[in-house]
Amino acid sequence: MINDLLLRWVATGLFVLSAAVWGFAVVTQHRAWTSVISNGLHFVMAIAMAVMVWPLGAHLPTTGPALFFLVATAWFVTMIVVSARTMAQRAVCGYHALMMLAMVWMYADTKHHHFPNHSGSHHPASPDTPMPGMDVAATGTPTSESHEWVSAFNWFWFVGFAVAAIFWAYRFTRERRYGAASDWHGRTGSGAQGMTAAGMAITFGAILFQN
Repeated sequence: MINDLLLRWVATGLFVLSAAVWGFAVVTQHRAWTSVISNGLHFVMAIAMAVMVWPLGAHLPTTGPALFFLVATAWFVTMIVVSARTMAQRAVCGYHALMMLAMVWMYADTKHHHFPNHSGSHHPASPDTPMPGMDVAATGTPTSESHEWVSAFNWFWFVGFAVAAIFWAYRFTRERRYGAASDWHGRTGSGAQGMTAAGMAITFGAILFQN
């Protein structure tokens, strides 16, 4: 998905490191089963993104993963209603729901071939080649109008995750400086959130600027 090799490795490193934190949290944190599921969903998401940034990831099945992350979105929406007690907790659960929804969007975008072409081949136009703007149902390719709103959504995710990465990085720094020395899980959680958000911003940036 990301053509630049260095940027691809940076994104992979961010996702793998965040996956390690989420996996460690699942194994070591003795909390409610809802926390185990939430951390597990973040672990699966980070692994899925680490695979998706490589060319092979664009050729893997998309329907199953998209449905999985749609259920994950519903899980965090349910957490807003069932377990969140404060506005801050609702905001965090809402952010997690949006993150899972971004995964659904990314798999749907992959399915409709809006990502950069990794083959490096360009086929010359033929008399049967559809002209831009033809109906998507007839050609299997997006019209100029559909491409505009797809691009708008990608910009929304790119800017949103860039802002989120800055927020989580600030929170991680603040918790490291002023937080309790024993709150290691809290600091690593903020760090993992920041790495995941940064990786997502890089990935959506690649979609926008490599097309």
